[in-house]
Amino acid sequence: MEYIRGTDRNQTIMLPDCVDDYVDENNSVRVIDAYVNSLDIAAMGFTRSQLNNTGRPPYFPKDLLKLYLYGYMNRIRSSRRLEAESKRNLEVIWLLGKLSPDHKTIARFRQENSVALKNVFRDFVRLCVRLDLYGRELLAIDGSKFKACNSKDRAFTEKKLVARIERLDNKIEEYVQKLEHLDFEENRAESDKTGEEIARIIVGLSERKSDYEGYMQEIRESGDTQIALTDPESRLMMSNGKMDVCYNIQTAVDSKNKLIAEFDVGNNAQDKNQLSPMATKAKENLGVEKLAAVADAGYDGATDIANCLLNGVIPHVAGSNITICLPTDETHAAPSISQRNGRCVYLKDRNIAICPMGNFLYPGTYHKRKLVAMFYNTKVCAACPCKCTTYRYKRFEIIMPPSEFSKDYDDKYLSVKQIKVAADKDLVNQRKCIVEHPFGTIKRTMDAGYMLTKGKQSVSGELALTFLAYNLKRAINILGVRGITAAVSTC
Repeated sequence: MEYIRGTDRNQTIMLPDCVDDYVDENNSVRVIDAYVNSLDIAAMGFTRSQLNNTGRPPYFPKDLLKLYLYGYMNRIRSSRRLEAESKRNLEVIWLLGKLSPDHKTIARFRQENSVALKNVFRDFVRLCVRLDLYGRELLAIDGSKFKACNSKDRAFTEKKLVARIERLDNKIEEYVQKLEHLDFEENRAESDKTGEEIARIIVGLSERKSDYEGYMQEIRESGDTQIALTDPESRLMMSNGKMDVCYNIQTAVDSKNKLIAEFDVGNNAQDKNQLSPMATKAKENLGVEKLAAVADAGYDGATDIANCLLNGVIPHVAGSNITICLPTDETHAAPSISQRNGRCVYLKDRNIAICPMGNFLYPGTYHKRKLVAMFYNTKVCAACPCKCTTYRYKRFEIIMPPSEFSKDYDDKYLSVKQIKVAADKDLVNQRKCIVEHPFGTIKRTMDAGYMLTKGKQSVSGELALTFLAYNLKRAINILGVRGITAAVSTC
């Protein structure tokens, strides 16, 4: 009896005559190959989708897209690692037909095609809709912090800059005093630094202080609260119980198979005012007129809830039980009743607010330091029994940049109706089971909880690959490789 031995390395042919023999029929790379081959890359907006008459021929965008999809499905996101896999991984060799692009070409493809990559993500959502993988009845919306390509030491708030400038002032003063009292002849043995070395240290500290003062001036001129140096669009925010430089990634997840229907990249730490935009975009992707959306208490905003109702989305926000007034096509407004738990709704297109009693609040003043616009109507609020605000003179505040504030408004031919909005507790209880599943899989299983690119647009392209890879894996688990490839060939 002998041991099982491998093939002799000195044989002339190490691989079979057909590389296709190394890829099983149930291998997921066959899905990647079939789906990407079915795409119209010119319609998606990929660069170099049309060949030039002259110059060096480029790599086909479909080949680079296949490489990235394979990498994101297998925890390989770095362009250098993808280059290495193209030379040694038989699945990648099969997928690319033995092509091996260099890492700069691979990285440039992701950087230049961020918009096109999101179009591919939405195209696959539509494919899954045709395959009945989306229930299209209930969405769960939530945000999660993804670490940006920016260290915490290179992100500054005004408070942090003040503390550092004060510390530098103390250091500079300390070294100046040392320089003034330094006697080279008498204290040569006692001093560990010469006068020239101390002078160079003072110059270095002064330059650093000047940089911090420049950052402070930039923060004040922009009206923002902080600045990041490596990735200017990222922000310091609380993530997993500690402060880190992150992006707040919003996702809308369908309840049927936990597939992602839409996502968005933001740099606001809070989730307010995100429910309506996310639900509306997801509704368009799924091709339905109405659906329900469930979210946690962080999305509890009257204007956002009102916009959901106006756009065919039934919102279920945890703990929400409010009275609001909405525009209506009726000739006369519905009669209002006193409500103590009502809230005001802001109509951006008309630049007015509607109070829970159905009265209009008009733009009044703008608070430059807080960056908020104030709406009020002293005549109707004077005798109003509704406690919609705790201010002595009732007013409604809207956070907006100074450039958007205007005293012009339009209240002509506008009628309102008063409605009560309460969340369904059974749906709220399902939220975590639906929306937390993708975040956990992406951050842990796919190792994609941190960004490799900079800027919101590039990060959006990177996340499009991440969420597309997640949806692909889910679809393969549900329908199998043959089911997906057959569906792609018939669509």
